[in-house]
Amino acid sequence: MYLENREVLCPAGSFIFIPAGMRHGFRVGATPSRKLNFYFPAVMVGYFDDLSDAIRRADVDERELADIALRHAMEIVGPVPESYV
Repeated sequence: MYLENREVLCPAGSFIFIPAGMRHGFRVGATPSRKLNFYFPAVMVGYFDDLSDAIRRADVDERELADIALRHAMEIVGPVPESYV
């Protein structure tokens, strides 16, 4: 995980709390993994619904992904990972 300007390694069983408004990101390492996110309140549901609808199409581009983020008060920082789309 990237929290603000620092990298935090998360071995199996890790728990990370990310306060609202904190810049963050993640990268999957060489070992396949899963993560479970909790959002309180559940304001991210609309973002993930819109994102899911968009990435199902073959013609989605970074501009559309940025528009979705903007509608949900998110700021995408850094390049979008190849496996994201």
